[in-house]
Amino acid sequence: MKKQTILALALATIGLSAFHAQAAEPLELQKVMKDLGKNMQVITDGISREDWTLVAKTAPLIAAHPQPPVSEKMRIMKFMGSEMSKFKSFDGETHEAAHSLEHAAHEKDGHKVIAAFQQVQTTCLNCHQTFRGKFVEHFYGTASK
Repeated sequence: MKKQTILALALATIGLSAFHAQAAEPLELQKVMKDLGKNMQVITDGISREDWTLVAKTAPLIAAHPQPPVSEKMRIMKFMGSEMSKFKSFDGETHEAAHSLEHAAHEKDGHKVIAAFQQVQTTCLNCHQTFRGKFVEHFYGTASK
């Protein structure tokens, strides 16, 4: 009886450890966001040097960023529930703003580029302020910075 109890506790501990390891494992969405951040920095550099070719080449990487795998999307959709449409709306706004940025860069119009980039930044900020804290807490168990 004692051996069975010890075995059951050991299995439960292993199971919980595996659950926590999986829960803390970074979402693919986190990698997507990091790559988007890098692309935003490249665009900032391009704008500062008036390298419109670089800006035009990088903006589509934001507009058409990779999507997480279907299994992860399902986890996110389940978590988001009724707020999923708002999340998708923010994403759509970001895509549109990035396309506008690309077009402005092709026109080599610095003022339009800056205005379009500000719109990209604003759509990102709106989404982050609405959802990032909830995502981090739910998927990683910690409060966001």
